[in-house]
Amino acid sequence: MQVTVLFFAQARDQAGASERQQPCRDGATVSELLDGLVADLPALASLRPHLAVAIDGELVRGDAPLRAGAEVALLPPVSGG
Repeated sequence: MQVTVLFFAQARDQAGASERQQPCRDGATVSELLDGLVADLPALASLRPHLAVAIDGELVRGDAPLRAGAEVALLPPVSGG
């Protein structure tokens, strides 16, 4: 199956794109998706522990299951004043 991954802020900078289609196995979890992304895009490794993840607009934990066609947003921490 495939999901659409959306990259924001530093994640977009590290990935070099704002989105990508990412293949993953049926029944994969968010954590497994992140493992695959870091394997493909090693620059994301430093951000991984700090990312919030949303599936179709809803924040989820690492053990959340993915479904084909889902939109997965990677949300780095926000800084500023």
